[in-house]
Amino acid sequence: MNNLRFVMVGHVDHGKSTLIGRLLYDTESLPPDKMEEIRTASQEQGRDVEFAYVMDHLAEERARNITIDTAQTFFRTPRREYVIIDAPGHKEFLKNMITGASQAEAAVLIVDAAEGVREQTQRHAFMIDMLGLEQLIVVVNKMDQVGYEQKRFEQVKSDLNSFLGKVNLKPTYVIPISAKNGENVSNRSDNMPWYTGVTFLEGLDSFVNLPSSLEKPLRFPVQLVHEIAGEKVLMGRVEAGRLRRGGEIVFLPSGKKAKVKNILEFGTKGKEEASAGESAGIVLDQALPVGRGEVGADPGQEPPSADRFAASVFWMSPAPFRMGEKILLRIATEEVPAEIEAIAERMDSSTLEILERDASVLNDTEAGEVTIRTARPVVVESFYKTKELGRFVLVRRNDVVAGGIIAHSVRRS
Repeated sequence: MNNLRFVMVGHVDHGKSTLIGRLLYDTESLPPDKMEEIRTASQEQGRDVEFAYVMDHLAEERARNITIDTAQTFFRTPRREYVIIDAPGHKEFLKNMITGASQAEAAVLIVDAAEGVREQTQRHAFMIDMLGLEQLIVVVNKMDQVGYEQKRFEQVKSDLNSFLGKVNLKPTYVIPISAKNGENVSNRSDNMPWYTGVTFLEGLDSFVNLPSSLEKPLRFPVQLVHEIAGEKVLMGRVEAGRLRRGGEIVFLPSGKKAKVKNILEFGTKGKEEASAGESAGIVLDQALPVGRGEVGADPGQEPPSADRFAASVFWMSPAPFRMGEKILLRIATEEVPAEIEAIAERMDSSTLEILERDASVLNDTEAGEVTIRTARPVVVESFYKTKELGRFVLVRRNDVVAGGIIAHSVRRS
């Protein structure tokens, strides 16, 4: 049975964790003792049963009633297994969302029926578009708190569609739900007879898995180099394609070539092949000066190497970026000194207003179209071709201050 990974995003307190808890409960994906733990925790807080505690299991999170980290959990329907990436809603936790969402094949945007579209809702929608997630369900939650009124649902839907149109997002479904009461989640609601569309789970089941990375050209970023039994072993994760014993491999940006003598996996002496998504160590038929940051590829299907490229970035540090600052770029397993050479435009990520062209500064939660120059060539590729080589973070004084993607093809150095 295959699985589908989706990210759950939305403004704080709009009900993400409650919806996830309800999903796990309705699909019988909770361990036998978990429900009792939830009841106990809820009673200690003086509340009715809180499905949010399924995810917000840390004591600090229960006390503060927020989700503070990107978490993953699993459930299944008769059709497939699902992996939920629960992305935080608070502005200061957006860097966690970038890490989580970049692994997803679909997105769920949750909106409180009473509060409607908020600034964080718009910002998350912008990032869903930025990360290329076209399969999107919008759920208008807490319909029980607005008397299940169709008029209110239609107003929230209209407001949201108006903004989503600006970022070229078209939700596959917009569904009115009450996560707390389990209405239109896995079962239809008797309180909303005016809604005749799919339930939330039916919508998820209609989504398709993205094309497998197995059929793409080989991409093997080297993470570590070890010596095992007198042999040099290059260790990493196959991000796309297949590694084959006896096959030729070229490393970028150095251009060094060799044959794969052996493929090692923890607990095995050797294997014939390692595929996309698998971690492995490889032994070459000759000693090469290859280290962390190099990317193995099929000869003739190499990714480009460049020391200058255009990218979209999301600045997420209270301290603004100013032209001339030195930063570090981390992409795949590579880390290299870099600078933002130009900011073609900076934009408000919640309103999409272009604030300035040919800018010299990026402020907290602003987005920018930039040109990045690195101290040496690095392997980069369009995010839509190979995610791991098309997404990156920027680091300033050991703090991750921005995340970004390379949306366009890159010219070789």
